[in-house]
Amino acid sequence: MVKDFSSFQPVDPFALQENVFDLLDKEWMLITAGNEQQFNTMTASWGSLGFLWRKPISIIFVRPQRHTYQFTEEYDTYTLSFFGHGNFRKELSFCGSKSGRDYDKVKETGLVPIATPNNSMAFEQARLILECRKLYADDIKPNAFVDTLLDKEIYPTKDHHRFYIGEIVGCYQKKI
Repeated sequence: MVKDFSSFQPVDPFALQENVFDLLDKEWMLITAGNEQQFNTMTASWGSLGFLWRKPISIIFVRPQRHTYQFTEEYDTYTLSFFGHGNFRKELSFCGSKSGRDYDKVKETGLVPIATPNNSMAFEQARLILECRKLYADDIKPNAFVDTLLDKEIYPTKDHHRFYIGEIVGCYQKKI
């Protein structure tokens, strides 16, 4: 069941007072792609937020074996849902360790899906949602590592991430 988006208000991404390092490393996020009929979500703590090509952007990383990969490939948008420090840690851990091929993550976690004004999927329990439109995608290339030790440590099985650069087209905070 998809709930409405009325508990969120649009915010200018340039007005956010968030610490990007805390958001990504400490808070984690759910990357979600798809539509109301079919979507998948996965937990991530790698990524970037910034400004590129005269646009506010996010950069996300998804390994090809992840179920979410097919959705980030197929759909033009994705969302990043942030829940707050320590909030929903059990649910985020589940979404990061279990595959949507094998589990209904919404049913298992109790997270409530909502459609953004542009019909991207996110979650009612989030405190901050960034909706992004894909601008660019490429694969991490083993031969491009300057620090070759990183490639050996992070990708011992050669399952290099695909990265997506997305323009932040919607930024929404939970109404207080």
